[in-house]
Amino acid sequence: MTPFGSIRLIAGAVVALMLVIAAASATYIVDPGYRGVMVTLGHVSAESKPEGFGFKPPFISRIEPQSIRQQTVKFQTECYSSDLQQVIVHTRVLYRVPPPSVVTIFRDYTGDPFETLIRPRVAEALKEATALRTAELIVQRREEIKNRTLERARLKIGELLVIEDVVLEDIQLTSVLETAIEAKMVQEQEANRARFAQQQAQVEADTAVIKARGEAESINLRGKALRENPSILELQVVEQWDGITPLVVGPGATGANMVLPLGDLDLNRQGAE
Repeated sequence: MTPFGSIRLIAGAVVALMLVIAAASATYIVDPGYRGVMVTLGHVSAESKPEGFGFKPPFISRIEPQSIRQQTVKFQTECYSSDLQQVIVHTRVLYRVPPPSVVTIFRDYTGDPFETLIRPRVAEALKEATALRTAELIVQRREEIKNRTLERARLKIGELLVIEDVVLEDIQLTSVLETAIEAKMVQEQEANRARFAQQQAQVEADTAVIKARGEAESINLRGKALRENPSILELQVVEQWDGITPLVVGPGATGANMVLPLGDLDLNRQGAE
């Protein structure tokens, strides 16, 4: 091969390599769950690139991937209650970057969006919420504190980022305060049991009084009925008769009121004969 032919071959290989590099530099791929921000000679594009395959100016531009997936970050915040008790709250924040905010966050803010925008505002909202309640109520009304924190954090951040939820995983108090709260809760439970026993005794006493009053009224009614109609007693005797003739009917009965059983009468007649 002549020297001129070798030069042409090398030149062709160089051109082909440059074309391959240019083609690779002119294309990009944005992974699922991400948006791409194109930077061309230091200028940021106005719109983000959707996921998938695309073209861009070669060599002078690059694509910066930005996640729009929901993310979860844990952190703890030192707060103070309305009674000036120290409370350490372990928090888990679920957030995501909405697609319309991808370019703004990349262009106007540096670092991790959570550390830059979300964490300080959630911590501030949590401190404001706990400052309105005593340490005991913070523990007892955790859901209320969580809802107030989420509401205030969303107001502080606005529409730039989306906070899906704030979870208060653990609330730590000082050991002395925890002991005092536990003792108070035990006392309240004992007081509730005593009140329940007192109420139950009162109900039983009221029931006994009502029952006695009912029995007294029943006796009075029966006595009044007997006084007004003495034949009622005879009717009760007839209703309760078991078929055997009694020897005496009525208290203080005379001989005229004595009745002998039929069997005894037959024996007396046979003895007389």
